[in-house]
Amino acid sequence: MSTSRYSHRHEPAELDRIAWKIIEELQRDGRLSWAELGRRVGLTTPAVSERVYRLEKLGVIRGFHADISLERLGMPILIFVRLSMAGPEQLVRAFQKQVKTWEEVLECHRVTGSDSFIVKARVVSVEHLERFLDKLGHFGTTSTATVLSSPVLQRIITEKVIEQFHNGE
Repeated sequence: MSTSRYSHRHEPAELDRIAWKIIEELQRDGRLSWAELGRRVGLTTPAVSERVYRLEKLGVIRGFHADISLERLGMPILIFVRLSMAGPEQLVRAFQKQVKTWEEVLECHRVTGSDSFIVKARVVSVEHLERFLDKLGHFGTTSTATVLSSPVLQRIITEKVIEQFHNGE
């Protein structure tokens, strides 16, 4: 079961060109004032404010967040852990409940294939990593990858990109 607030909305929202311009600009800079955003997309301040509000209501815009450097805050090690579980559904539910309490966890995804979950986490040291993996090991078999570098941190998705995907390009 998904924990997304918008999991019941599987169909893509129908968006016009202006909505796409707003989405692209906000992906580049979520701190834009309504006035500046309006200038960039050709709308008045009240009109762009209303458009953003509608995009939020549609679930297209889920929120506005600061991009924090966890390395600069003392959590330099980024890891992805694949967790394979073999056992009753109660074990899966227990893990889903427990993983929400672990502060190291940035994201956790239930996946298909031979793994049950993929966990994205940050730790401060190799010793911290060992303790974290010990916690995960109570639920199944783990396989860990430590990130050395990230050539793509966040891609800006545009209308053109979505169209190319749908057209098989």
